[in-house]
Amino acid sequence: MSDWAPKRFWTDATVEAVPGGWAVRLDGRPVRTPLKTEVVVPTRALAEGMAAEWRAQEERIDPLSMPLTRAANATLDKVVPQRAEVAAMLAEYGGSDLVSYRAAAPAGLVARQTGTWDPVVEWMAGRGMPMALAEGVMPVAQPAATLAAMRAEVDAVDPWTLTALHEFVTLSGSLALGLAVLHGRLAPEAAWEASRLDETWQAEQWGEDEEEAARVARKRAEFLQAWTWLGLVRSGGGPDSRAAH
Repeated sequence: MSDWAPKRFWTDATVEAVPGGWAVRLDGRPVRTPLKTEVVVPTRALAEGMAAEWRAQEERIDPLSMPLTRAANATLDKVVPQRAEVAAMLAEYGGSDLVSYRAAAPAGLVARQTGTWDPVVEWMAGRGMPMALAEGVMPVAQPAATLAAMRAEVDAVDPWTLTALHEFVTLSGSLALGLAVLHGRLAPEAAWEASRLDETWQAEQWGEDEEEAARVARKRAEFLQAWTWLGLVRSGGGPDSRAAH
């Protein structure tokens, strides 16, 4: 049945220090991923957040109401065993990055792209990743050294942080914006708005489709949830969201 969901089978969810990190226990029993890996996370804050999700479940389990648990499962079952492949996929976004492609007109859109995206491009250059820019949609080749530096940057990210970066990059369509959030150059909300710059401009000119707006709102929520995850992975508080120059 499409509406089937497993029943709650535990009384309480607790957090316990274990070798390698922190685990959630359901009446003393370990939580496991869909592939039966015991869920051990790097920080107590993350484990506490997951335990709260388990405690909040009612008679039936609703996985959609458990974003931290789902992200932990994805990290252990997908990112950890396929880290090289995930890193390579994310690095490839830099080869056709959103912020590299600029409009030739109208002047208002050009100015908005320049004012919003150029500081990110300059920041990337300062980290050894200068990016070639182009007008229109014709492909522009990025310097080989830039692509190599992008790959090295992503390769250096641990699997738990890579889970957040995956969301930042795939939801925004930009490796540059994803890295800017990861390193504190942009607050997550600012990065999300930067990724939607062209669409926002079009909506201002022609109006917004309600169905599309709902889809975008869901993606925005996922983007900001990845920021919450990152804060817990980095030990409890939220990462410093102030722009780092």
